[in-house]
Amino acid sequence: MNFLFITPECLFLTCKKDVPDRLKLQNVKKIAVLRAGALGDFIVTLPAFDALRATYPSAEIVLLGKPWQKEFLVKGRTSVDRVIVIPVKKGVRVEAEVNENEDEIERFFHNMQHEAFDMVLNFQGNGASANPFIKRLGARLTAGPVPHAAETDKPDRYYEFYYYQHEAIRYLDTAALVGARVTTLEPVVHVLQQDKEEVKDLINRLQHKPYVVLHPVAMDKRRMWPLENYPALIKELVQRNVEVVFTGAASDRAIVDDMIAQSKASVINTCGELSLGGLTALLSKAAVVIAVDTGPLHLARAVNAPTVGIHWVPNLINWGPLSRVIHKPVVSWNLACPICGTIPNDPYPFEPRTECDHEISFVRDITVEQIMQATDSLLQMLNAKNLMQNA
Repeated sequence: MNFLFITPECLFLTCKKDVPDRLKLQNVKKIAVLRAGALGDFIVTLPAFDALRATYPSAEIVLLGKPWQKEFLVKGRTSVDRVIVIPVKKGVRVEAEVNENEDEIERFFHNMQHEAFDMVLNFQGNGASANPFIKRLGARLTAGPVPHAAETDKPDRYYEFYYYQHEAIRYLDTAALVGARVTTLEPVVHVLQQDKEEVKDLINRLQHKPYVVLHPVAMDKRRMWPLENYPALIKELVQRNVEVVFTGAASDRAIVDDMIAQSKASVINTCGELSLGGLTALLSKAAVVIAVDTGPLHLARAVNAPTVGIHWVPNLINWGPLSRVIHKPVVSWNLACPICGTIPNDPYPFEPRTECDHEISFVRDITVEQIMQATDSLLQMLNAKNLMQNA
């Protein structure tokens, strides 16, 4: 098949009405999408998955991903029908302290020939590593971005990758390469009955009072708001007559216990206690979710929970909410590292690491007052909604 370079006028935001139909592939029974990343990386792809589902309603949509995705993406949660776990491979699926196994990789590609994918899309990175990977899957058609000035390993349909673009829009651009029409710009994750059952006792413990979820820890410390600020934030929230619930991994529990002790408030610490499904249900019922820029913040938006996100401005461009009605990002505009003065945002946020690798908060200038101003606006909206329902 000849390469097809897709120009901007063909992409979804500005396309002529007949363009998606001309790009649509016929007789599609099975679509594979590569996205083997973390929670937030996956959540932003969901509008593109929904576009694929709307355009190819009878096709099976298969995610090529990680073990956690296979566990979480059970039937009915998203537009993904099935997950195939891909082997560890440099630039495609990376796991700490796990090396590539060439035999396992070759078996994987052999098995994929029997899947008989009609198309494979790359939703992962600029394509430098992913495009050679998806081309080995034997699909009728491949699509995705390519790095600047790429000469080889182009998919059949492609456009040039540019980093500073909202991630949800990026994957809709990719889906547009195969004629997929937009149905929503916002990600949607459905809360399942087993999720609700998991947190039923916790909700009862809260006596069905309004509660605010705090998620303070991220994998990259530079995206974290200073931990010493949380006791003051807890005190402000308690004064609003709301319950406070912390979420996080088991490794975060001691950190959160220390925050709670300093605040001297009655606060619930669920770190390490919830599955991802249980977290989904808990977030969906929150009055507000206050979180640093990490997976649970994106998950909260996907279950339509009001959010206050703590963002460093270069990350806001790619990962911030697209709407502002119930999502209030609080932004640090301070670009320079306080230790070395480097502005690490080229070519990507927190790059190049060779010049600045200091693990210090880049959102440290955000104040408790700023977070509470955003939170109060959402709590007032909730109160007004409750008054209307009770009138």
